Amino acid sequence: MYDFHTDKEVYFNMQFKTSKEYIIPFINKVNTLQKNYKILEIGCAEAGVLKAFTDLGNQCVGIELSPSRVELAKSFMADEIKSDLITFLAKDIYDVDIQNDLNHKFDIIVLKDVIEHIPNQAKFINRLSDFLSADGKVFFGGHQQICKSKFLMFLPYFHLLPMSIYKWILKLFGESEATIAGLVEIKETGISIERFEKILKKENFTILRRQIFFLNPIYKYKFGLKVRHQLSLISAIPVLRNFLSTCVYFLIEKDSVSKSTK
Repeated sequence: MYDFHTDKEVYFNMQFKTSKEYIIPFINKVNTLQKNYKILEIGCAEAGVLKAFTDLGNQCVGIELSPSRVELAKSFMADEIKSDLITFLAKDIYDVDIQNDLNHKFDIIVLKDVIEHIPNQAKFINRLSDFLSADGKVFFGGHQQICKSKFLMFLPYFHLLPMSIYKWILKLFGESEATIAGLVEIKETGISIERFEKILKKENFTILRRQIFFLNPIYKYKFGLKVRHQLSLISAIPVLRNFLSTCVYFLIEKDSVSKSTK
């Protein structure tokens, strides 16, 4: 087992580096981050991603379901809390009262490794509109799976196999019961590129930028692998591109027509 599976500080630093070197540059290609921007991360875990934003002077809020992870985030981000750069909320996003809990809307909403865990993605994406400022953007970074096996962690989309075979393979390669439970959840709630883009269109969001990765940016820090974009020829082929990717980045915004009718 790699250190990042048990050492949350190691994983925090991996998330910070990924955010600084890949997520923020991805956003900046479309929308250059300003120092006074208000940033919200939903499913922030220990807040490694947000650390890169607070370093730029952004005002950040992290929302996370797990109180224990929020407490770790507070310990890792103690200086930023003292500087009023970040606050945390341990709450379900559907239970958040924007006016009372947050006091303002956001210029950027960040969701990294979250959408594939959510059962009703259309309902969730629709809910994001309530948190966005007039010109707000949403970043999505979705991952493929979280296997700890040195073989399975690099095996694209084998979770498309029937559930019984999928579970058998996971057990065969020594995955723990907790990991298997998490992977089964992703299999049951996971989302393809095609279905995600269909939901965005239905919920009146425009895709500003998309990048499909053959090798996930965080693999650079987890395994020392060079980040690889998916070949453009493959990215243009629906369904097939799902099998040959380990991560996808999206930057989206609400359609102008939808903004004007709100």
